[in-house]
Amino acid sequence: MQIDKLRGDQLDELFDAILSLKNREECYRFFDDIATITEIQSLTQRLQVAKMLDEGRTYNAIASETKASTTTISRVKRCLDYGNEGYRIVLDRLNDKEETDK
Repeated sequence: MQIDKLRGDQLDELFDAILSLKNREECYRFFDDIATITEIQSLTQRLQVAKMLDEGRTYNAIASETKASTTTISRVKRCLDYGNEGYRIVLDRLNDKEETDK
C-alpha cells in the first residue's frame, strides 16, 4: 500500500477525526477547514471517475463529463483493478444506500 509510507499516529488521528464526524454538515465544515477547494474538488472528481468506470462508461465520456485528465482516469482505473479495494468498499456501500433509499 502506498499509504503505508505515511502510516503512523498522525495519520491515525486524521482518520479518527474523519470517522468522528456525525453527518454531512459536519463533513462540510471539517473539510472546509482542513482542505483547499482544489483538494476537495480533486477528491470529488476521483470518486465520480470511479463511479463512472464502475458503470462501464468510456474514458471519453468520463473526461467530457468530469473534466478529469486521462491520466487521472487511468490512475483511478488502476486502483479499481489492482488497488486495495478502497474504492470498491465505498462504491458498494453507496450503491447499497441508493437501493435502500429507493
